[in-house]
Amino acid sequence: MAVALTAGVAGCSSGSDAGHGAAGPGAADPAVGAKKPAAGAGKRAPESAPKSLFRLIGGGSTAFTGSQPKRPEAKRLAPGQRPPQFVVFSWDGAGEDSQKLFSRFREVGKKYHANMTYFLSGVYLLPEDRRELYDPPKRNAGSSDIGFNVTDGIRNTITQLRGAWEDGDEIGTHFNGHLCGPEGGGTWSVDQWKREIGQAKSFVKNWKTNDPGLEREKPLPFDYDEELIGGRTPCPEGRKNMVAAARTMGFRYDSSGVNNQIWPKKKDGLWDPSMQLVPVPGREFETLSMDYNFMFNQSGTAQGDPDQHEYWGNQMRDGLLQAFDRSYDGNRAPLITGNPFESWNGGTYMRAVEEAIGAVCMKEGVRCVSFRQLAGWLDAQDPATPAKLGTLEVDQAPEKGWIVFLGRAGSSGTGRAAEADKRTGEPSGTTLSRAALGCGGRVMRRTGRPGSRPRVERRAGRRTDPVRRSGVQRLRGGCANSADGAEGQAG
Repeated sequence: MAVALTAGVAGCSSGSDAGHGAAGPGAADPAVGAKKPAAGAGKRAPESAPKSLFRLIGGGSTAFTGSQPKRPEAKRLAPGQRPPQFVVFSWDGAGEDSQKLFSRFREVGKKYHANMTYFLSGVYLLPEDRRELYDPPKRNAGSSDIGFNVTDGIRNTITQLRGAWEDGDEIGTHFNGHLCGPEGGGTWSVDQWKREIGQAKSFVKNWKTNDPGLEREKPLPFDYDEELIGGRTPCPEGRKNMVAAARTMGFRYDSSGVNNQIWPKKKDGLWDPSMQLVPVPGREFETLSMDYNFMFNQSGTAQGDPDQHEYWGNQMRDGLLQAFDRSYDGNRAPLITGNPFESWNGGTYMRAVEEAIGAVCMKEGVRCVSFRQLAGWLDAQDPATPAKLGTLEVDQAPEKGWIVFLGRAGSSGTGRAAEADKRTGEPSGTTLSRAALGCGGRVMRRTGRPGSRPRVERRAGRRTDPVRRSGVQRLRGGCANSADGAEGQAG
């Protein structure tokens, strides 16, 4: 499906092996009929971790505690082996507020053996009375379009970040103040993006120092300089210069673009597992795999007709499942989704995502993983394997089966998609403008002759300050069209 994206400013968008994330990237399915060892056979007494393994970092906001628990080992495919069906559920601007969606989806992940990626906005770890510590490029110190936080909100977010990492999930970055539009991220230089990334790291590494009310809290159990390997820009804007900065600061991937459902490739040195265009059931167009885009095409507002809430959520869920099916039965390209923690239209989209997770993550051959795990699997392969997988188009299974197709991954046969990608540097069938589609974009109906392709429009967005509900600061930012009232911290 060819889609043209027009430029514009948009508001944006394990314990045991049977536990959370146990299957993991590339994990082999257990052999049928395999016998369990007799009780006590071959077992070794668990060894206690050496006390020296725990080491506080800096002021004690983070600590080195060893390798991440429940992170599966990435394995190289054998010749002719069918790849796993990867699915990534990611969250923009992750923070625990009065909606308690961070904690909710951590429990969902445990239930369905799904690891996820949480893109943290750094200012969610900075109290309002210390806002001047954030000094963004081209804006006054203390500027943020998603506000800041309060001590209890920071404490709750830290609790979820700590638990998520211990569950095997990834803590990535959504950067800091969600600054878009004029003098926002799209206008920043490489050096200014380095500064933004540095501040995002600093807020994670110094949350205790920045809020004395939290000095008795336990540290985050990871070194964020090592943990942070990827992110998604707000809106999304400024990707080119951000990537140029990020690849010098330990990043291995960036998910700020728009793709068709094809295998990720490296772009400017980083893997590009961007969000994808997925079906909208009952409509003649596709839209981005984010709840905001479904909402925009359905109600155009966060508070649409209550009688339609169930239908709209089902439409998003079924669109994600249709997208999954065409990968699962086709090219096996990872399905990539991204959502903010928001309860638009009565929370129907959060229900849709939860039901989609439940429907796909327990299926045979499926691995619901973080971006870190996906990048690790791609890095573990013979370079010829991702290249060969990248020749398959949307919904295209190998004509002669996987054994023949990947029997010699390095053999000739690049296909139409790879040749197009070589010429354009973008996914085959997609025309990208300088600005990628943000959550303020929508895919319009096909018009003209039969078989004509849809087009995508982007519309200007607005931002809102945080609001307080029942004394708890609600983390909000938002993708919104100025007329639709759809406010929230998306994209």
